[in-house]
Amino acid sequence: MTHETAGCIFCEIVAGRAEVSLVHEDETVVAWMDLNPVVRGHLLVVPRRHAVGLEDLDVATGAHMWEVAHELSRTLRRSELRCDGINLLLCDGVVAFQTVFHVHLHVIPRHEGDGWTLNHTAHERARALLDEDARIVRDALERR
Repeated sequence: MTHETAGCIFCEIVAGRAEVSLVHEDETVVAWMDLNPVVRGHLLVVPRRHAVGLEDLDVATGAHMWEVAHELSRTLRRSELRCDGINLLLCDGVVAFQTVFHVHLHVIPRHEGDGWTLNHTAHERARALLDEDARIVRDALERR
């Protein structure tokens, strides 16, 4: 089953109209090698049904994406590609570095010295501010 959006390259791939190096497919998701990998073995797990981001993604499909990514992570560790670690990355929105607007989960095998980094400077936040943020999220959860 696929529900496509015109002009979406991932919808084209899911529909079989664009070239891809397929790794896994089932009724809900398709997984393939990233055309522009940050490291060798970089995979994408993509739902068949078009969803721009997490807000558009149903919970069952999202859970299945993570389940498939988990299994692919385990498989990468046991494969000839072997790796020392895995990053699972989902970019949701332009400010979160999303570049293809069909939700997808990156499975990125990691090796010591592979050259890919996530640079940031973390600053400890005061407990009172964390407590206030937690209250805001809890209130929003109650309203859903």
